[in-house]
Amino acid sequence: MGSVRTLSFTWAVALLAAVVPAAASAAVVGPDAEPGVTRPAILVGNNWAGTTDIVDPVTFQRLDRVNVIPDIEERKAEIQLDPVRQGFFIGVRELIGEGHDQFNDDVFSSNDGRMIFVSRPSLADVVAIDLHTKKIVWRAPVDGYRSDHMAISADGTKLLVSASTGNIVHELDTATGKRIGSFPSGDSPHENTFSRDGKLIYHASIGRVYLPTDRPGPVNDNAKGGEFFQVVDAKTLQVLKRIDMSQKLAEAGYPGMSAAVRPMALSPDEKFVYFQVSFFHGFVEYDLQRDKVTRLARLPLSEEAAKLQPEQYLLDSAHHGLAMDARGEKLCVAGTMSDYGAIVDRRTFAPRILDAGRKPYWATNSADGKYCYISSSGDDWVTVISYASEDIVTKIPVGRHPQRVRNGVVRVADYPQGGHGEPFRLGTFHERQPIGIRGADEAIGCRAEGAKDLRLARCAVELRSLGRKPVLLGAGERAERDRRAFPVTVRLTKAGRSALARRPKGFRARLVARGTDSIGRTARTSEVVRVRRGR
Repeated sequence: MGSVRTLSFTWAVALLAAVVPAAASAAVVGPDAEPGVTRPAILVGNNWAGTTDIVDPVTFQRLDRVNVIPDIEERKAEIQLDPVRQGFFIGVRELIGEGHDQFNDDVFSSNDGRMIFVSRPSLADVVAIDLHTKKIVWRAPVDGYRSDHMAISADGTKLLVSASTGNIVHELDTATGKRIGSFPSGDSPHENTFSRDGKLIYHASIGRVYLPTDRPGPVNDNAKGGEFFQVVDAKTLQVLKRIDMSQKLAEAGYPGMSAAVRPMALSPDEKFVYFQVSFFHGFVEYDLQRDKVTRLARLPLSEEAAKLQPEQYLLDSAHHGLAMDARGEKLCVAGTMSDYGAIVDRRTFAPRILDAGRKPYWATNSADGKYCYISSSGDDWVTVISYASEDIVTKIPVGRHPQRVRNGVVRVADYPQGGHGEPFRLGTFHERQPIGIRGADEAIGCRAEGAKDLRLARCAVELRSLGRKPVLLGAGERAERDRRAFPVTVRLTKAGRSALARRPKGFRARLVARGTDSIGRTARTSEVVRVRRGR
């Protein structure tokens, strides 16, 4: 966790006006999965590796590792032709990337699970990548020389991306990558979070965190850059409110603190926002209705962190990562410089400190709200913490230097395996043979054999005649939620009714069942049964 690096040539410092990646707890946790079509997934952006890991949210097993820089040689060739772009490219590597290029700052999935959208800071763009072909569908360069934090609308049609050196936030059409709007920011625009109803955007710019002269104080005030918290109308993209948080903190009796709002988390009722600021080991509680700071949570420092000067913090990040559980009772904190994760009681601010590895740098909730994910960027894993037990559940190995962790969906056709850690074995059930059927019958159904956590989402049953050219005698289908087994109404076809009329004592037929489990895998089973007229 060393001090911030400086360039060996001073002109690159003058060129660079980029921003450190940050985090937020958005009201929208991710798109809903469609049974049989898409399945939930955890998306982990590996910034230095230039990859995205796709992880099963139940088994925590990696399903895929996607290369998000398949065009890297082409992009580097373009950069080398422009001395200014080359200067920024090197500056991002040395001042922000700790000597590494930044290729994956943020990542979201499309609502249909076909694509992921990735902001690539060192390449100053956003790309959409098809998860089936692994090819780039569209590429959207940003103003200036670095792309950063993103947000996506609940309907999946609009993507916000902060253009770090352009001091602007672009709104992109997710289908085409074309710009459809923008709003101004302060110096180094960064954080973007939609309100739960999608009507507002909470945005923050964090100033020149890459320079050693941005600590609050009279000497550095002119050099720290515009650091603002903004409330933006999501429809018109008009800035409704711009707040200097340093001033608000001073008014509440906390002078000399930074105005650079870092990760933030909204309370469930969105009356309060909790946020971290540069250099501070803890977080701030802010009343959005009264526009005032109400409390500060001061959290522990490790012995190693206590020995450092604030200028030695990783891009000013004392703490960098904040989320809140769905009930609004606990907060999850990434204690970056002290190498811990913490679950903090919202009422008392009492923390439970956990070993989250080296340089934890992001915190967000699982889609079901039961867990907090912290990206342990120094150890290349994601730490999973249970809100209920306040213990670490597991650590997921991921790629080099994970940053943003998001909830998304992927297509079952592309990722058919996994699901609750159990194999999907389809079984059928019916009354003792012969099966009595009238015009319709609910005595036949499907079940997930031996299932513990797995659920059955859909069951389709057919009765077919035996022989070389089977005739459909009856059929039925049903979809359910959270059921291991359920019956299906099988309605006889005209051919089925005729067969029963000709053979009232019954006949043999083939029962064919097709089932879909809760993460979209399909299975088929068949057996020969005897069917008779029902009473």
